[in-house]
Amino acid sequence: MNSVHLDRIGRAAKETAARELDALVVSPSPDLAYLTGYDPMPLERPTLLVLRPDHDPVMLVPELERAPAAASPVGERLDLVPWRDGSDPYEAAASLLAGAARIAVADRLWASHLLGLERALPGATFSPASPVMGRLRALKDEEELGALRRAGRAADETFRQVLTMPFQGRSEEDVAHDLAELLVRNGHARSDFTIVASGPNAASPHHEPGGRTILPHDAVVMDFGGELGGYLSDTTRTVVVTEAPDGFEQAYAVVQEAQAAAVDAVRPGREAQEIDRTARTIIESAGYGERFIHRTGHGIGLELHEPPYMVEGDRTVLEPGMTFSVEPGIYLEGQFGIRIEDIVAVTADGVERLNRSTRELQIVA
Repeated sequence: MNSVHLDRIGRAAKETAARELDALVVSPSPDLAYLTGYDPMPLERPTLLVLRPDHDPVMLVPELERAPAAASPVGERLDLVPWRDGSDPYEAAASLLAGAARIAVADRLWASHLLGLERALPGATFSPASPVMGRLRALKDEEELGALRRAGRAADETFRQVLTMPFQGRSEEDVAHDLAELLVRNGHARSDFTIVASGPNAASPHHEPGGRTILPHDAVVMDFGGELGGYLSDTTRTVVVTEAPDGFEQAYAVVQEAQAAAVDAVRPGREAQEIDRTARTIIESAGYGERFIHRTGHGIGLELHEPPYMVEGDRTVLEPGMTFSVEPGIYLEGQFGIRIEDIVAVTADGVERLNRSTRELQIVA
């Protein structure tokens, strides 16, 4: 077994025990890929990794998927228990979980599989695995940080290149297509999302790019990213076409200040919600508090959104190796929107920006 995955499985088992759980059950998902390096499709046939404190790890697999499971990074060291079509996989899982009363299951376990486990283990109680897996995956090792840095650099280069392309007279969909192509050209395996929101559409943070023609004086919010080396990029920049609309530059300066202050507030020992408070205080003081309508950030890694979250109520204590977005915004309905987003990493004594493209207001043609 790959030593990295062996270590992760060991830490997951210890965290399971520390939370007084009897077992952790992980289905095909980023959690399974993180622990084992095995990343099968989630299907109606359940594949279940079972981790129990003081037990060897075991994975229940469909018989027809036994070969790829055996060839995976965990194949030689993990006990594989196959089940065949026509048999009951939940009864097979129950035999691996005999005596377990408190079981944490992967957040992405299909409801049909959870119901099957509940039927086969009527005396057990089930809870989400995120308290176990969220903490483990939030702390990135050097290899993971390196992958996120490379993804960030590729996204930065994508932004630099898209600034050289025309905006005026083209549709949001056209610019989104440019971003997707540039992400791949700059090293991404794929583009996962390309939000391009122009003019009044920019006041909708998750606007789906459409056929609207980009006009002079439009603000254009571009939020884009994809997968590179298994890890995700995510950055947002807001530009204006030919000249800023009325009131835009003042609001942009507020978002710029809030984003810089929130990044500077990142350091070990602080709670995640403090990063949100830092950005929100600046925006509220400028009179735009009701127009900042989302959290300040989200964790990122194998998934685009994962713990911790920079939002009021998330009391996660920041530690070196945690990575997340810092992305305050202001959205004025019928006028424009503004968002500036960087991915950052918590270091031993502060913060490292993983996105370094300019945050100064850019005028495009």
